[in-house]
Amino acid sequence: MDWKDVFHRPLASPNTDPKRKKSEQELKDEEIDLFAKYYSEWKGGRKNTNEFYKTIPRFYYRLPAEDEVLLQKLRQESRAIFLQRKSRELLDKEELQNLWFLLDKHQIPPMIGEEAMTNYENFLKVDKKAGPKCKSLCQLLHTDSYGKISIMPFFSYVMRKVWLHQTRIGLGLCDVAGQGYLRESDLENYILEHTPTLPQLDGLEKSFYSFYVCTAVREFFFFLDPLRTGKIKIQDTLACSFLVDLLELRDEELSKESQETNWFSAPSALRVYGQYLNLDKDHNSMLSKEELSCYRTATMTNVFLDRVFQECLTYDGEMDYKTYLDFVLTLENRKEPAALQYIFKLLDTENKGYLNVFFLNYFFRDIQELMKIHGRNPVSFQDVKDEIFDMVKPKDPLKISLQDLINSNHGDTVTTILIDLNGFWTYENREALVANDNENSEDLDDT
Repeated sequence: MDWKDVFHRPLASPNTDPKRKKSEQELKDEEIDLFAKYYSEWKGGRKNTNEFYKTIPRFYYRLPAEDEVLLQKLRQESRAIFLQRKSRELLDKEELQNLWFLLDKHQIPPMIGEEAMTNYENFLKVDKKAGPKCKSLCQLLHTDSYGKISIMPFFSYVMRKVWLHQTRIGLGLCDVAGQGYLRESDLENYILEHTPTLPQLDGLEKSFYSFYVCTAVREFFFFLDPLRTGKIKIQDTLACSFLVDLLELRDEELSKESQETNWFSAPSALRVYGQYLNLDKDHNSMLSKEELSCYRTATMTNVFLDRVFQECLTYDGEMDYKTYLDFVLTLENRKEPAALQYIFKLLDTENKGYLNVFFLNYFFRDIQELMKIHGRNPVSFQDVKDEIFDMVKPKDPLKISLQDLINSNHGDTVTTILIDLNGFWTYENREALVANDNENSEDLDDT
């Protein structure tokens, strides 16, 4: 035996033996390291030598660029698989029916006049029989003094929660970037996909679908994207009532009154688009200032219309249908902050962020001119100015900000006084109109 080999053998590391077979995990780690190395070299990246990069957790994940088609497809496919897995975790129609059957079967005898109730012991039985999907739903929330809950509110809660998750998954599939936001094109695809499933829209011709989708999408973006970033949060979309209004059109027996007040209904969309066509006198699918001046009662001031075409997106000085929709949504929802922001931007001609006496007088002069044209004696601006400041009660007694208008709850009245003669006369004669309404109601009571 060679004593040199005997002394060297204990000093050798078992991992340095070239004849030792590598484990499966070691081979996998080596493969990953080589892939990262070669991929970094192929992309032209440089290796970070700072040791702190190994300990700081990664908090930013770069989105694939437009030319990285493979990474984009991989991201989309992985997100779709994730959302499909989440969808399978939700209760389907049969499981919801089974849950309702179990709740009905395990209810306790109610008192006279009470609704169906169940107690904790029966609730545990339902939880056990309903399956694993119901585990997160089966929680006692509102109990009475005897430890009972009402079956109907609980089941309504389950239905609502399942619907929210289903809708979130559906919107997530349309979120191309996967960042929790929807662009206009994403929401257009979602609405276009669901349009054939809404019975109340069966009467729409397919040639009108593009105009309908545009009309529906503007409702979302006008109110949920006040900064005009071109995208809205999915969370905000779920929190607002717009999706509920849209999916309300699944009801085949929806009343005529409900359809008239629902922006997404076929009558509402046809009404708005019909008004647009009626205003388009030269039939070029665009509206000029002169054509828009005939909107509704045709009593809006010229200076206000000038500001509309100065601030809003136009093409060769004319307004397209999408811009017209923002205009309509503003005038039909003047109490809403988004509408007040739209009008405030037009009134603030110098972008100072506030309205002073000069701005108010600048716009009210056109109201006075229209009054003369219609044979009326102009109202004193000083009186109107005092009434406006009394209504708004701004923090600064000489300036009115957008927030002042919103907080006052009179923003719609103030803006109407400054831009629309008909609206001004309605405000000016409000006491006579109230008295007339009271007389009419008394006459109806007498009959």
